Amino acid sequence: MSANATATVPLASAAISRPDKEKRHRLRLYGLYAIAIALNLALFFYGFDYYKLSSAERPFSPKHHLLRPSGPVGLYLGFFGVLLFLGIFLYPIRKRWPWLATIGSTRHWLDIHVLMGLTAPLIVAFHSSLKFQGIAGMAFWIMFAVSASGVVGRYLYAQIPRTLSTAELSRKELQEMQTLLAQKIASQHLLPKADLDALLRLPSPERVGRLPMPVAIVYMMMLDLVRVFRVARLRRHALSGMEYITTVGGFLPTSHRELERAVQAAAEEASLSKRILFLSRSQKVFHLWHVVHKPFSYAFAVLAMVHIGLQFVLGYF
Repeated sequence: MSANATATVPLASAAISRPDKEKRHRLRLYGLYAIAIALNLALFFYGFDYYKLSSAERPFSPKHHLLRPSGPVGLYLGFFGVLLFLGIFLYPIRKRWPWLATIGSTRHWLDIHVLMGLTAPLIVAFHSSLKFQGIAGMAFWIMFAVSASGVVGRYLYAQIPRTLSTAELSRKELQEMQTLLAQKIASQHLLPKADLDALLRLPSPERVGRLPMPVAIVYMMMLDLVRVFRVARLRRHALSGMEYITTVGGFLPTSHRELERAVQAAAEEASLSKRILFLSRSQKVFHLWHVVHKPFSYAFAVLAMVHIGLQFVLGYF
């Protein structure tokens, strides 16, 4: 076997294993989200009749001993909130610790970072029995702001296409990808031209350049939302009878492989065109977002440590 053939084997196996790793990561992530949602719903429904009581009425509730912040459930939720809080800061620390940076991919770490950032405020809210006062209340609302801004940051991160090595793609590379996708769509001849034009319709670069930053971000999100409906309309022209029901009017994939390949290519083309159009705005807002997100995160960390320290001093642990 030649050296070139030998070198091709690891590359091929890496290309095959990469989608498998992504699929496993997606499954793990969805499982963790399901657990987080189930846990919070269980706490909400179990404690609903307690949480709706006023502060004066709560001591008379049979659940007060368990659900108050210093009660067994409240304390465990507090400990869990601290663990989530520490886990959240592993993502920025990873960038400074070389040994940690070799574990997993940046995007996978970011996905878990976002999950913990969304779950932590809810756990802390139940720990405080939905009463936000004093330092703890201030820390919660700052944490809520950090969590909300984190969702925006994750969205912006996804708008900046990256290579497998996480280096940013140049505009030329993006446009080359766009050309290939356009050729793929044109060769399939499966999609109605009017619906395809509607899916690919975007504002002019001049118009986007005049938009204020907040409006540009909202515009991007609206285009992503509208694309879901336009993709469904692309599918509907090939549906008949029960397929309208099984695909929920085209919002779910059909059993037609050729159609789904064409629809997927068209959706990728629409998404890529939008990212090219808004690329410079996304990069600017993403850098600005870092300036805002970090101080809020550090402020929350300080207030959380003060709150935990006071609980130890006052003897609640």
